[in-house]
Amino acid sequence: MIRIFRRKPNELTEKEIYNLFAEKMLVLCFRYLNNLMDAEEVLHNGFIKIFGNLKHFEEKHDNGFECWIRKIMVNESLMFLRKRTNFKLISIDSTHDDEMEPIDFKHGMETESYLKIINGLPVGYRTVFNLYAIEGYTHSEIANMLGITESTSRSQLTKARKILQQKIIKIESLYA
Repeated sequence: MIRIFRRKPNELTEKEIYNLFAEKMLVLCFRYLNNLMDAEEVLHNGFIKIFGNLKHFEEKHDNGFECWIRKIMVNESLMFLRKRTNFKLISIDSTHDDEMEPIDFKHGMETESYLKIINGLPVGYRTVFNLYAIEGYTHSEIANMLGITESTSRSQLTKARKILQQKIIKIESLYA
């Protein structure tokens, strides 16, 4: 398996690429779509796009190939959301990021528990939260990707954080 990582992406077979990244990318797609069948469909479409464009990929840094695959999967997930769901984001300009209180995780929940809480968010909140907090996109990039304003992106993130904070505090209080 280590020798596969040492090879250039254009030297890997499609099967090797799929085996290396499918599980991780399925989790990524599921975080956006919250439905396994939809996530599998997006994963399939993403790999078709990856394999169709593999000859155009140019490695620019060590993790460039995985970053390229992640970007394709995120974009495929967003396109799916636009086509198949009532994906609307509403700006609430009166909210501010500084209203958030830090959470002290005393008892530590499992990663799976956090993912369930994130997946329970409304689709718009979940999408912006995933793009910003997990994928690392800026509000400007998110606004361009989703066709919204930066203030809408910020307000969606703030609302998502508030909901997550309330749910986590509630769960943490059960352990106290």
